[in-house]
Amino acid sequence: MKPTLFLLCLALASLSYGESASPLQPVLQSFVGKHIAPGVVVLVANKNKVLDLEAAGYASLANKTPMRKDAVFWIASMSKSLTGTALMMLVDEGKVSLDDPVEKFLPEFKGQQVKDADGILHAPKHPITVREVMCHTSGLVLANDKGLKKTQSLQENVALFASYPLRQEPGTKYEYNNCGIDTGGRIIEVLSGMRYADYMQKRLFDPLGMKDTTFWPNEEQASRLAHTARFTADKTGLEEIKQDKDAEQRIIDKWSEGVHVPRAITADMGAATAFSYAKHYGEPAGGFYSTASDIGALCRMLLNGGTLDGKRYLSEQAVKQMSSIQTGDMPVNPSEAYGVGWSVKLKDDEGPSVGSFGHRGARRTAMWIDPKNELAMVILVERFDMTGEEQKIMYGSFMKSAVTHFGIKP
Repeated sequence: MKPTLFLLCLALASLSYGESASPLQPVLQSFVGKHIAPGVVVLVANKNKVLDLEAAGYASLANKTPMRKDAVFWIASMSKSLTGTALMMLVDEGKVSLDDPVEKFLPEFKGQQVKDADGILHAPKHPITVREVMCHTSGLVLANDKGLKKTQSLQENVALFASYPLRQEPGTKYEYNNCGIDTGGRIIEVLSGMRYADYMQKRLFDPLGMKDTTFWPNEEQASRLAHTARFTADKTGLEEIKQDKDAEQRIIDKWSEGVHVPRAITADMGAATAFSYAKHYGEPAGGFYSTASDIGALCRMLLNGGTLDGKRYLSEQAVKQMSSIQTGDMPVNPSEAYGVGWSVKLKDDEGPSVGSFGHRGARRTAMWIDPKNELAMVILVERFDMTGEEQKIMYGSFMKSAVTHFGIKP
């Protein structure tokens, strides 16, 4: 089917379901027609309400299941921003300062040393701080280190990170680091007296009404899962992945220790995710699933300076500190710097204004909060191997359109 005919069919199908016309639909349909995304859900909101919530394409290419507006996505590293938000609640309560040394809360970090280029160990000029673990400048071991054998326990994992020498002096280099954000999650556990996931549920998700944000989707949530796609072998289209095709159900059941794991989840994430269900383990740096509406609630709260529907979650000062550049003049990339678990815009190349804050996920989900335009923008897709050019098209087309149609007019 020719792309133009394909897009026309999708548009007619959308109208047949009684959908109101949205200025964003043609943009979304183009992503599907150009094989940039198998399916997509977007949300645009201002301080007062959701302005638009749209879906296009397929949640499952294999089954030709239409994408739902309440589809569940693995949001990957967007989880870092949720962790940063939760940590700032404890900053508001006076339980922690970003300038505090990590060893104040986690004694296993005492005596940590730096390993220089010649392999010589020496004491750092200062112990790593909470700020540094949350903005990727701590120098901690990287998650892809071949010697790092992580467990299904946040406490054990973070203790393991502490046993490794620092890669460089703290606060001297930006180096994207899951281990740092996980360490921030462990500090949340120590200060709250709760497991990380329980704290997130009690303090953030339940109060905000984020009913589908979880590490462990149940069967109903998994039935709404947006399945991940990648290029076909000839790179002319997309195909759905299946990462558990060689795993027998009895093996998954053994690894999950009898805890039910929806097969849709293992197909999308691999059979080893059963261990997470068994141990009720969630990774602060990159493990959450969520929906556009759930993420939209979080973003609206932050767009409102820490309040939503009359309830205050964070002080305005905490929101400002969290969303401000914490990396100094250390290079991150030409368009962004980093705050406390959040990226900060240095350029308006994608649409959001300079000073906007947000985050992306590994499978190309993204959210941005734009105070200047008074908008929160969420785009959710599940796609491996998206090229840099495709990302520019997708993010730029959606967010520029959102700002044009819904942003504050000069």
